[in-house]
Amino acid sequence: MPKTRWTSRQKKLQRLLRKIRKEKDLTQVEVAEQLGVPQSYVSKYESGERRLDILEVQDICGVYGISLERFARRLTRSN
Repeated sequence: MPKTRWTSRQKKLQRLLRKIRKEKDLTQVEVAEQLGVPQSYVSKYESGERRLDILEVQDICGVYGISLERFARRLTRSN
């Protein structure tokens, strides 16, 4: 497995995180405030500069009001 941060799966994750945030009509600043992190944290994971672990994804899903399971299903289905 390549060790590049720009794999197609990583890009897919970035796109989905950004898409759901926009669907929920939230700004990066609003998400960051709810997570208790700087806005740059949100920007970095949406751009691929920062990778997330599963617990961080679960926290983000909580902000978006969706379950981790639903998020995973969307990730699996998305293009």
